[in-house]
Amino acid sequence: MKFILNGREVQAEETTAYKVREKYGKPTDIIIFNGFQIDGDRPITENDILNIITKGAMPQREELESMLAARHTPGVHSRIKSGKVAIAGLGGLGSNIAVMLARIGVGQLLLVDFDIVEPSNLNRQCYNIGHLGLLKTRALKSQLEAINPFISVKTRNVRVTGSNVKELFEGYDIICEAFDRPDSKAVLVNTALKELKTVKLVAASGMAGYDSSNLIRTVQPMKRLYVCGDLENGAGVGNGLMAPRVMICAGHQANMVLRLLVGADQV
Repeated sequence: MKFILNGREVQAEETTAYKVREKYGKPTDIIIFNGFQIDGDRPITENDILNIITKGAMPQREELESMLAARHTPGVHSRIKSGKVAIAGLGGLGSNIAVMLARIGVGQLLLVDFDIVEPSNLNRQCYNIGHLGLLKTRALKSQLEAINPFISVKTRNVRVTGSNVKELFEGYDIICEAFDRPDSKAVLVNTALKELKTVKLVAASGMAGYDSSNLIRTVQPMKRLYVCGDLENGAGVGNGLMAPRVMICAGHQANMVLRLLVGADQV
């Protein structure tokens, strides 16, 4: 019988996952079977996908990439890997979006920001004390490369304006708008929709404070534009930005990107 084992096609007589592990691994190894970690034996059929993972051991490059892909729904990884996504703004939204997209294996990421990491960022952004004073692009790129070394991460240390939107983002499938300021959001969204005729935008509005998580949602106000958030709670005096709701909104944005990459364009 032919099946995929740790990213390679093999021909073997074993008919169950445990028998495959007995031949190729150790009893304590984890088995990922068609994208799901199993805790009981399963029969295998032609073209099933298995990964046998030894806890605590660093596998070879091709095996590691296969293991990362194995946790996805079968057939999804190749579509995600060919995706090209830009993230404009690397604060509470953008830094967390970037980490999620790296973990799912989006093939090409563009990180755009002009700022450095400073102490007040640490309450909600994906940085730590060791990143203080670094350009956000540099700090975040190093994290993404440590999470997933099989993707391309490009950076631009520049402020986004109406005059450079086309030059920065042309050629990307999706732009994630992740700015704090409403005027910056408007410039990016309006210019991109006008000048980049095929790009899709995933924007955000309203995630401040500590209101119910259930108020945060994803809507599609027009073709090629998706907006995540509660659409009301902006940051201001007495209503700050904190990790839980910011990261929930970032999760909505990352999941919408994922849906678009696999062809599910409805919210």
